[in-house]
Order: sequence, then structure tokens, then C-alpha cells
Amino acid sequence: MFKYHQYCPVARACEVIADRWTPLIVRELLFGSRHFNELQRGLPRISRSLLVARLRHLEDSGVIERLTGARPNVTEYTLTEAGNDLADVIKQLGTWAIKWAFNDPNRDELDPALFLWKMHQRVDHGELPHRRTVVQFDLTGRKGRRVWLVLVPRDVSSFLKPPGFPSDLIVRADVSVLYRVWTGFVDYEDAVRQREIVLEGPSALVQAFPRWFMWSPLVDVAREYREHRILSA
Repeated sequence: MFKYHQYCPVARACEVIADRWTPLIVRELLFGSRHFNELQRGLPRISRSLLVARLRHLEDSGVIERLTGARPNVTEYTLTEAGNDLADVIKQLGTWAIKWAFNDPNRDELDPALFLWKMHQRVDHGELPHRRTVVQFDLTGRKGRRVWLVLVPRDVSSFLKPPGFPSDLIVRADVSVLYRVWTGFVDYEDAVRQREIVLEGPSALVQAFPRWFMWSPLVDVAREYREHRILSA
């Protein structure tokens, strides 16, 4: 941990949470990740050794604690009261970025597997159909590929290979469009109307699809900023 050697609350906070990757680890834990491999899926570019070091630092700082999972030899990571208290800090960082430092995604930020994981994290289980539903995403663009979500009322699984079940709903879109819809910079209904997103399947599933997801936690902030920018133009 880097030391600033200043008797200052901001300096102390930065010593705890401002190292590279640390705020994003907290973000993933706030989104519900509990296991090491889940954290790696949400942070695919972090090395295993660095993730181990950052988790150890957060544990030593009282931000997280390690628990023995339901299965033997499985460790769970959970936020302490101090860690949960960082929720507003993480949200304010994102709000600041939307206002001052956030534009259209760069090509190297358009990871289909990561987008699928984000959707997996933000499913509204109360809106899901009562039976298993398989959503196939045919993602186009520079990093286009085919991926799947398997949705059941109490569980969601993401697949980078065929899940072994027939697809009930097919979503076709450029991955960059889905990222912008996810963050709130493009309206879902507008993207569908302009056929930037095309859905194929039973009409009931097509109509229900956007309600299955809670989208980005900052989507309302992004929409407000987008509307303000339009009015100011």
C-alpha cells in the first residue's frame, strides 16, 4: 500500500481504496460478486496475483472479510460495514465521470463477454418468466460473437459457448450499441425503433425483454445528462 505520509482524511482514504483496480473490485462486490472467479469475470484484465494482493489489502484495511463458503475449500468475499459505506463513493465517481470524462466507448472497451457479465449481474428476478428462458445475443462489430444468458426465476447463468438448450429469444445488435444502451446514453426504445437492436422470438418475450434487466446503476444519471446536453445544444 502506498503511503502519502499526510495526516489528512482524503490521503488516508486514497491509501485504502485508490490503488489501481481497487475501486473496481469494490464495485464488483457491491454488484454481488462473492467468489474469486466472479471477480475475475468482472475484471478480466487484472492478473490473478494482483487480485490476490488487492483483496488481501482490502481485508487488512477492514473493507472486506473472507468467509468460508457453503462448499469446502470455497472462500467468499463480502463487504464489511465500512465496505458497504463506499457505495455512495463509487456512485459519485461514476456520476462525476458521466459529467466530465465519459464519451462513446473505445474499441478496446467493447468486450462482449464483459457486457454479458454486466447483464448477468443486473437481472431483475421478479420480472423473469416462470420457466427457463434462453436469450441468444448475436453481437456484431469488431469484437462480435455469439453469447447466451439462461434465465430462470432464481438463477442466471451466462455462456460463451452453446448452453445446450434451444434459444427462446434472439437479440441482434452491435456490441457498441448495447453498451451505450446499458449506460443510458442511448434509449432502448429508440435503438429498437431504428433497428439498431433487433429481437426475434415470441412477441411476449420481445415485449418483456427490457424489463428483465435493471441496466447500469448510473443509467438515470446518464439519461439526465443526455437530456441536458440535448437541451443545451
